[in-house]
Formats: sequence, structure tokens, C-alpha cells
Amino acid sequence: MPELYQIVDAQDNPVGFKLRNDIDSTQDYFRVSALWLTNSIGQILIAQRVLTKDNDPGKWGPAAAGTVEKGETYAVNMYKEAEEEIGLQGITFSPGPKMRVETPRRYFVQWFFGKSDMDATDFKPQPSEVAQVKWIDRQILIRDLVETPEMYVPTMPLAISEFCVE
Repeated sequence: MPELYQIVDAQDNPVGFKLRNDIDSTQDYFRVSALWLTNSIGQILIAQRVLTKDNDPGKWGPAAAGTVEKGETYAVNMYKEAEEEIGLQGITFSPGPKMRVETPRRYFVQWFFGKSDMDATDFKPQPSEVAQVKWIDRQILIRDLVETPEMYVPTMPLAISEFCVE
């Protein structure tokens, strides 16, 4: 059965559902959940999208993220995506800020925060979604985003400005 995604208005109020291919990214707002995962030494887990993704192929982004489907809340979606995309279970996430994104697609992203000291090799990337994951030092990520922004998904500058403030 095809997945239906939640469509919302400019204030994040539900207005309906659409199939992924029917979403007009210039007109419709949809919902996304994203995970900002850190470890006890302050590193951030980032995930590289597989090259076969329609949007942002091969780019680095948050540890896990996903589009909220019919019948899901942001939180339900986040736990599902974390388990599916990187095999992360048994961690409690706390809700962070919600951001409205206007370009290159229109959506609301609800961020969640989590902590884990798993080794990067212990995560289980979903082959259809995630090419690899890695822990990265905060300062290296900030510098890398300035020097090579094209290597990252469009929401990473927002996340960096919000979560990597010293």
C-alpha cells in the first residue's frame, strides 16, 4: 500500500494527505522529523544519504530523518526512522525546536535530541536510505559546512546555527 504523507498549512495545521509523488514542493508543506544525536564527548552523528535518493543524494545530514506519514506524530515517526535508518533503539529522544523550511522544499522539521556512545560501526545503516554514518567533532562540522556546504542537506546550516552555538 502506498504511503500517504501529512500535508499541513503554513502554521503546521493538518490539511490532508498526499502520495510522495503528488506533493508539490513549491505549494505544499509537509512534516519531517530529524534526530540530532550526540555522544558523551560532544561529537555529532551524521548520516550520508544514498546516491539513489530523489532529494539530496549523497549529501550528509542528521543521524536520521523522515517524512511524517498518515497516522503518525512527529515523535512516532522519529523513533521509527531512527530504528529503520540506523538501527538505533533503546534511546529516549527529547523534542527540540520545530523549524519551518521554505527552500528548496516547503516543510516543518521537528528536531529531536538524543545521546548515545555507540561506536559508528555498531549502527546498522538501511541500505536503501543511508550510505554511511560517522561521528564528527562539532568544530570540524562547522568548518566543513562553511567550506563545502554542497556536501550537506539544506537543513544542516539551520541545525548548526541552532545547536552548535558555543
